[in-house]
Amino acid sequence: MAQSYRTPSDIHPSLTYADAPAAIEWLCRAFGFTKQFVVPGPNNRVEHSELSFGTGVVMISSPKPEHGWVSPKDLPGSAHALSIYVDDPDAHYAVAIAAGATVTRALQTEDYGARGYMVRDPEGHTWYFGNYRPGEHWQA
Repeated sequence: MAQSYRTPSDIHPSLTYADAPAAIEWLCRAFGFTKQFVVPGPNNRVEHSELSFGTGVVMISSPKPEHGWVSPKDLPGSAHALSIYVDDPDAHYAVAIAAGATVTRALQTEDYGARGYMVRDPEGHTWYFGNYRPGEHWQA
């Protein structure tokens, strides 16, 4: 299987979804990820997958109880949020909301000058999309 992408990112989050195949399709439609690679398993499982966005990659899989990996929808909360850079937060927000993302913090200009918003996906993972990159010096 040839890979048509390369990423210079050194961090590759791995997220667990109870319905990983549906999550992959939703993340591509709602947030603009590109499906690069999927390793299917029995009973509609995803053993491993890679979705790209800009220079980043997230890996999506079905639950793996042997590792303690479950979907946030099976927990009382989530202990993480992923921050993703987008050139146009307003346009990205409109697509995510139309696809059914749950707003946890509306689109806004932050005190430090960046613009972004926070949502939850259908299984409860928290995502922040905005025009902020760590190390950039914003001014209010």
